[in-house]
Amino acid sequence: MSSTARILRGARRRARLSQRALGERAGVPQPSIARFESGATIPRVDTLQRLLRATGHELETQPRLGTGVDRSQIRALLRLTPAERGDLAVAAARNLAAFKAAARIHARSEPD
Repeated sequence: MSSTARILRGARRRARLSQRALGERAGVPQPSIARFESGATIPRVDTLQRLLRATGHELETQPRLGTGVDRSQIRALLRLTPAERGDLAVAAARNLAAFKAAARIHARSEPD
């Protein structure tokens, strides 16, 4: 079953509507809704939107994960050898340990 089919069927069931009742509300024939929910056909976006609205839901778009991510640092790390990446990891661990130690000292020296 396609994700579109699962979304439509779930929305219809949460609204406690039969396929026929949803069809009447949205102006879509019940057999079409059955084909959409089974995944046999995929509705046009405007049809899906009309069906979801009839169930009290809304069709929204969201950016894909990773869109707008600056991958230049990832590429730079991938150009390094495994040994170079290991050296960077060791240095980062040392820096983190030093930071934690400094934070503990600072916290103890703070007046209450």
